[in-house]
Amino acid sequence: MDSSPQPLTAEELERYARHIVLPEVGGAGQQKLKRARVLVIGAGGLGAPALQYLAAAGVGTLGIVDDDKVSLSNLQRQVIHDTDFIGQPKGESARTSIRRLNPHVSVELHNLRLTAENAPALVAGYDVVIDGSDNFQTRFAVADACLQEKRPLVHAAVGRFDGSVTVLMPFASGEDGQPNPSYRDLFPEPPPPGLVPSCAEAGILGALPGVIGTLQALEAIKLILGIGEPLVGRLLLYDALSARFETIRYKRRS
Repeated sequence: MDSSPQPLTAEELERYARHIVLPEVGGAGQQKLKRARVLVIGAGGLGAPALQYLAAAGVGTLGIVDDDKVSLSNLQRQVIHDTDFIGQPKGESARTSIRRLNPHVSVELHNLRLTAENAPALVAGYDVVIDGSDNFQTRFAVADACLQEKRPLVHAAVGRFDGSVTVLMPFASGEDGQPNPSYRDLFPEPPPPGLVPSCAEAGILGALPGVIGTLQALEAIKLILGIGEPLVGRLLLYDALSARFETIRYKRRS
């Protein structure tokens, strides 16, 4: 993260007033947010709320990786897009919404499909990465790249009525001196193709990604500010039908 000072304008001081009165944030914390760079993989169900809340919080630079276009069926859950942008690139649509929400935020578009080959160079340019992808191939590529480039990764996934969130920092050690677990400690290898149905095949409750994507934004903000306890080594599970949260701890495999 760039350590150079980022003075807040009078308009920004008013915009972020509810942050600045928090002792855990204050003016110094808001400046950290302003100079932070966060990369969001996917401007879909998870990426949409994550991008909105990161922009509202004053994260200075948001990178968006997405090569898809807005379709009518997206709008049931991908709330950063609207009807006027159907058929347009999701990155362009998201950037337009972010500019309306907070003109102080810079948006960098990466209109491409993230792969194991291009992921390391992409994530190296950011401080924190949020994975809102919808397939295991991309998830493994992002996780491996973040490990290689030593970037914190806020990972999440959603099903029909459930979701999960965790923070991955396998390049660092916990308070016990042991290395933090990696994504491959949760999932040693991708499941066989076709085993996990896609969103289009299985369906998804529209508000669910809003809950999980917002939690991703909150974890990223905590990482930037250096406050609280990130979900490192903990998998937060949410069951929407029973309105129940559970936390599972996991460790580095031998």
